[in-house]
Amino acid sequence: MALLPLGTLFSAVRIPGRLVFALIGSDEPRAVDAFLGQVLEGGPVICDPHGHRYYALVPAGMPVTWHQAAEEWRAALDVDVLGRGTYLGVPRRDAVGVAPQGCVSYWAVPMSSAATLCAPLAVARLIAAGQHRIAEGLQR
Repeated sequence: MALLPLGTLFSAVRIPGRLVFALIGSDEPRAVDAFLGQVLEGGPVICDPHGHRYYALVPAGMPVTWHQAAEEWRAALDVDVLGRGTYLGVPRRDAVGVAPQGCVSYWAVPMSSAATLCAPLAVARLIAAGQHRIAEGLQR
């Protein structure tokens, strides 16, 4: 694990597991990882199974351009857009898939190359869909 500064090469969107689990109706790691790979079009995602969080790696400037949305997401969903002044624990490149002990961060969607990041629109759609699904569940 390496601590890397955010906001220079890339930033990250922290997504709580409950939002993703609500979308697919499962918290099974392989199912969640496959789902994220599909909806984020292969963009890299780190899973923190201990904290039940996912970190979608996005372009470095995203925290600045998404400031308003980030404030709303943080308050309503515990989603956060992390940039300058924040460090992210990044697993080794070969840490792919959940470890047997289940509490070590890993690449839910491995980084295919240093230049590949999650598309901001795909991340926004994932968050909006999760927010909608959670709201549906609360109304039942």
